[in-house]
Order: sequence, then structure tokens, then C-alpha cells
Amino acid sequence: PEGNEKRVVHMDLPLDVKVTVFQWKNYLDVQIEMPKQPGQDGVCGNFNGNSGDDTTQSIMARVGARVRPSENLLSGAATIEWTPQMDKMLRAECSATTRAEGHAKCAQYLGPAGHVVDSCTFDYCFGMNVRARKHAKTYA
Repeated sequence: PEGNEKRVVHMDLPLDVKVTVFQWKNYLDVQIEMPKQPGQDGVCGNFNGNSGDDTTQSIMARVGARVRPSENLLSGAATIEWTPQMDKMLRAECSATTRAEGHAKCAQYLGPAGHVVDSCTFDYCFGMNVRARKHAKTYA
């Protein structure tokens, strides 16, 4: 439909990995299909059949809080979003213990301070809630 045009790129990669990229006017969607790979781990979990170890906290403990700059395959830098509403939600809905634990892990991985650590701590607390950032906007 008009105003909803997209481009689609299909990639068949080694090890039976299939990637489909949907390019919309203002963003991308990426779909990855693949069988389990040795050592596979990441935001979607480790595919060991145990959803209990696929929490944001468990994944961060295994693979880190963010992609290290030296491992980033993309050009440019990520935009770090940090708003007063996110700060209010973090303090209201994430326990002090979890917040402190997340902040310590994020600071250890990313450096001592700044909004990149705040944003990481927010993800540590609310990473399993795909609508957390939208919910934070209700904190005025």
C-alpha cells in the first residue's frame, strides 16, 4: 500500500543461516533463521531449551552488556536514549538491589558513568519487557 513501501533483501549464508532484511522508509526489520550453532548465545538466548537462563541478566552475565566497539560490524555509533521518564521508571519499578547490580555490571563492562550506563541499567531491569521504553513515556 502507498506509504508502506519496503525493500526486501534475502541472504542465504553458510551453515544454513538465512537472513531477510526488510527496509522500510524509516527503519529496518531483520529476520534470522538458523539451526543451533556451537557456542550460540545472544539476545534471543542460547537455545539450550532452558528459558530460565534466557533472562536479560543471565544473557548479560554470559556475553556482556553491549557489543564491544572492537566487535561491532556496523559503521556509525548507536544512539543512546536516556530520558527523565526512563530515570523515573527505573527508580519506581526496579528494586534498589537489582538497579545497583545492573549498574555495577554495566559500569564494569562499559566504563564508570554516563547515560550509556544508565541505559544499560534500564535494559538490565526491564530487558524482558519489549514495551518498557514505551511504558516509560507515561512517567511525566
